[in-house]
Amino acid sequence: MSDIRDERLQVMLSPDELTAIDDFRFKHRMPTRAAAVRELLKLGLTAQAADGDGAKSSNYGVFSRGPDGHTTASDPDPTA
Repeated sequence: MSDIRDERLQVMLSPDELTAIDDFRFKHRMPTRAAAVRELLKLGLTAQAADGDGAKSSNYGVFSRGPDGHTTASDPDPTA
């Protein structure tokens, strides 16, 4: 991958997704959210390349989804 960063990517996140990124960032002592997101993308793409099992796009959310949208990470059953 090139180190040139001339493209901007804008992403909308839920509060729980942002907390997960910030937790990762602080745990790994990363300087910025952008650095944490780049590292998470790199890790995810590496894992996907090794595991490429044809999963559905809905499997790629940080948190599970219920009929009303995102659930919290601590609530594994969105229908409960």
